[in-house]
Amino acid sequence: MTQNSLTHDVVIVGGGHNGLTAAAYLAKAGCSVLVLERLGSTGGAAVSARTFAGLDARLSRYAYLVSLMPRRIQDDLGLDIRLARRRYASYTPVPGDPAGRGLLIDRTDPSVTDASFAAIGAPDDADGFRALYDDTTRVAEALWPSVTEPLPTRSEARAAVGDDELWHAVFERPIGEFIESHVRDDLVRGVVFTDALIGTFATAGQTDLQQNKCFLYHVIGGGTGDWDVPICGMGTVTTQLAAVARAAGAEIRTDAEVTAIDPDGTVTFRTPTGQEQVSGRHVLANVAPAVLDELLGTPASDRQAKPRGAQIKVNLLLKRLPRLRDASIAPAAAFGGTFHINETYTQLQTAYDEAATGEIPASLPCEIYCHSLADRTILGDELAATGAQTLTVFGLHVPDGSVVTPENNEAQRERLQAAVLASLNSVLAEPIEDLLMTDAAGRPCIEAKTTLDIERALHMPGGNIFHGPLSWPFLEDDAPRDTPAQRWGVATAHERILVCGSGARRGGAVSGLGGHNAAMAVLEELAGS
Repeated sequence: MTQNSLTHDVVIVGGGHNGLTAAAYLAKAGCSVLVLERLGSTGGAAVSARTFAGLDARLSRYAYLVSLMPRRIQDDLGLDIRLARRRYASYTPVPGDPAGRGLLIDRTDPSVTDASFAAIGAPDDADGFRALYDDTTRVAEALWPSVTEPLPTRSEARAAVGDDELWHAVFERPIGEFIESHVRDDLVRGVVFTDALIGTFATAGQTDLQQNKCFLYHVIGGGTGDWDVPICGMGTVTTQLAAVARAAGAEIRTDAEVTAIDPDGTVTFRTPTGQEQVSGRHVLANVAPAVLDELLGTPASDRQAKPRGAQIKVNLLLKRLPRLRDASIAPAAAFGGTFHINETYTQLQTAYDEAATGEIPASLPCEIYCHSLADRTILGDELAATGAQTLTVFGLHVPDGSVVTPENNEAQRERLQAAVLASLNSVLAEPIEDLLMTDAAGRPCIEAKTTLDIERALHMPGGNIFHGPLSWPFLEDDAPRDTPAQRWGVATAHERILVCGSGARRGGAVSGLGGHNAAMAVLEELAGS
């Protein structure tokens, strides 16, 4: 392809939160920036939506919590993002317990937590649980400051942690060994291990350590590992990013689907009125690396393997919170943090084994978040006054391509939704179905999204929420560091093309890190040219 004359300093493919972050930084630095977004609005997976007809409930439809967005990015861009810190970390009922006993982790009152450990028969694990997260906090405090800087080497990161035994446990051995060395109870081990599984199909002892990388990103955010609720919903994050980018001079075009990228910087895209081309000194790809391969026309033999997600996402709108079998636990406390269901250490392994054969796990492991407890602004005044609550369910161990395929997607969506409801009902004192509100057409307020649904809606291959396998937040000691893109973890095989999304090193989750780091690489190169 013959390159057109240069039209922009930077063309950004994809208007999700990372693309908008990059656009804001680069436009504020004086670059001419064009963002091309396939959908009719920006935001990607970080959006709020009125999912149920006739009801004023703005759900964070896909991404739902914030942990990994550094304060530095918020301050640099002048974002006014308010986050609600939840008092309760988690609640986990003991599966099959007739009394409905459960483990409640209270961030503010250690005596409540200690009593809860004792109530489930694991009093000695209270200290081990705290010690484990004290260890991860030390890792987070050591590495978190580096995420908005050029990548350290493995040796530099190890020196920053400063504890060889801890380094070995988290970065060199399966995370299951670390968990088992701290706590003994099957339920407690499961609660910890779920931090290694969100978006990742893995076992505790897996030797490729993908579960360790997922675990690290879940405990590193902000130097504390806290996951917070964005006030006014996730859409407020990307709305503000788009506003900052536009105010700084970036051009954002929606309904502009990129169909090809040339290594020379030429980008071809389709709009409702026809095909167009632009050319950038740099092209930042806020798409999954597998999608970028397709756009570049990379030969199939050289393309990265298609990633696969492993989750079912279900949004519900309830008349009120469900009653628990243990009447001594207030539903507002149980649902005030992460509500774990059927996630003991043993159950997680069993579910993995079942899913690996293509079966939906008999007891589907689920995590539940009630955003409306922490933030009533996502509900309209009339709806909020009724006591309505939202629930977001993240079901684990349903891998794309195994449990969910193009041939069975419609049927599996119904089966998975039923499995989620059955999992919920296994620990509640009343059927969740009885609490579902109905929309303007009289339909129950429940929405399920399989991995294939997510791929089709957001172009995330395999429905993988991280755009592909996670990477360590450092470079190996012998890795090339010759270019700004390599040092910032955003390089591709082509000098002018950078990855700026969740597929970048230190990408994943709603963080802005992929966009920030790609922008820093561009600015560093421009400064040196």
